[in-house]
Amino acid sequence: MGDERGPSWFRTLRSFNTGLQQAGPAATTGYSLIGALGFCGGLGYLADRWLGTAPTGLVVGMLFGVVAGLYLVAKAVWHR
Repeated sequence: MGDERGPSWFRTLRSFNTGLQQAGPAATTGYSLIGALGFCGGLGYLADRWLGTAPTGLVVGMLFGVVAGLYLVAKAVWHR
């Protein structure tokens, strides 16, 4: 069988840690996409407030955020 040493809670934590390590790259990629959308959308919103051009800046910022986020996702996927 597998490694049966240690208390059951310790084996459970070890297994959980292994799962988190394997999910790390996918989580990072998702956070990059969401961060790019939020950051660029926020900049577009601020530009709208400053220039009075609502909702043009927000839409352009979100579109740029999608492009930037997908670029980060593609870079992370093809880097392997």
